Amino acid sequence: MKIGILGTRGVPNHYGGFEQFAEYLSVGLVERGHEVVVYNSSTHPYQKDNWKGVKIVHCKDLEDKIGTAGQFFYDLNCILNARKQGFSVLLQLGYTSNSIWYNLLPKNSIIVTNMDGLEWKRSKYSKMVQLFLRKAEKWAAESSDHLIADSIGILKYLEGLYDRPVTFISYGSESMGDPNVDVLREYGLVENQYYLLIARMEPENNIEIILDGYVESNSSLPFIVVGKVNNSFGQYLQRKFEDNPLIIFKGGIYNFSHLNNLRFYSKFYFHGHSVGGTNPSLLEAMSSSALIVANDNIFNRTVLDVHALYFSNSFEVASLINKPLKENSRKVMIEANLRKIEKKHSWKKIIDSYLNLFIKLTKQNRVDV
Repeated sequence: MKIGILGTRGVPNHYGGFEQFAEYLSVGLVERGHEVVVYNSSTHPYQKDNWKGVKIVHCKDLEDKIGTAGQFFYDLNCILNARKQGFSVLLQLGYTSNSIWYNLLPKNSIIVTNMDGLEWKRSKYSKMVQLFLRKAEKWAAESSDHLIADSIGILKYLEGLYDRPVTFISYGSESMGDPNVDVLREYGLVENQYYLLIARMEPENNIEIILDGYVESNSSLPFIVVGKVNNSFGQYLQRKFEDNPLIIFKGGIYNFSHLNNLRFYSKFYFHGHSVGGTNPSLLEAMSSSALIVANDNIFNRTVLDVHALYFSNSFEVASLINKPLKENSRKVMIEANLRKIEKKHSWKKIIDSYLNLFIKLTKQNRVDV
C-alpha cells in the first residue's frame, strides 16, 4: 500500500503526541513493506526528503508568520499535495485545522481519521472557537470513510453521534529501559523524595487543583512541575505559587530519557488530564514505573482501572499525599500497569492494529468498486 499521514508538524518528533505517534507508525509501516509519506511543516528542523525509509513532503507553513491561522494554510497545502499522490489510505491525525478543507480530500483514497479527544471541551478556547471545533469535528467525521478512537470513552462518544464505522486503537508506548539515578543529580533531586507533574499548562489538566492540594497537605517534599509556562495560565500559576519555594517550575524538558527517569524516581506522578482519549504522557508514566495519581474521569479509568490513586478535588490530593501507602500496594499497581503496556499498548501491537485495519479497508474498497 501507499499510505499518507497528515495532521502533524512532521517527523522526527520535535513537538508532541501526534508527532511521536506518526514517527513510530510511519517507520513501523515501512519496515512491514509499505510506502509511507509523512507531511512535514516547512519550518520543521528536519529538512531532508527521507527519514528511516519514510518519504517526507515539506509543505509551506505560515504559522511562524501569521500565527494559528497559518496552520489552516499548511493543512490546505498538505491536502492539495495528497490529491496528486494516489494514496491507498490517507490517515488524518486530528481535525482542528484540516477539517475545513474536507471537500478537497482525494476521492480515490480511503480517508481514515484519528479523532483525538474532545477538543471543543478545552476551556482554553473561547465559546466561538469551541463552536467551531464542534463543527470541525462533524466535518471530519462525516468526510471520513473510517474513524479511529484511541480510548473507549471516545469510541462510545463517536458511535453515539456519527453514522460512521469506528475502530478503537489505543496509543502506544514502550519500556523505558534501565533507570539512571544520576539524572536526578542534574535537577537537585533525591529518589522517592519529590512529587512530579508533566503537562501543558492548561486549566483542563487540573494543575491548579493538584498544586492547591499539595499546599494543603503541608508536605515537606518538593513538587516539580514540568511544562512550558509561556502562556497566560502558566504565568498565572507561577504567580499564584511563587511564595512557595517547594513548588518548582522547571519549564519544558525535552530529553526523553530525563523525563522517564524523573517519572521513575518520583514518589507520586500526578496526571490531571481530563479531556481527550488515551493520553501519551499517561502511557509514558506507566512505562516508567511511576506510581500514578490521576484525575478521576472515564479516560483515565479506562486505561488505569484500579491500578492508580484518584482525585477529584484539592482535598483528595492532600489526603493522598498525607496517607501512608504500603510498599506492596505501590508495587502491585506499578507492575500491573507495566503488564498493560506490554499487552495493550506496545508500539508493535498498535502498528499491527493500524496495518490490519488499512488492509481490511482496502480489500473492502476493491469489493465495493
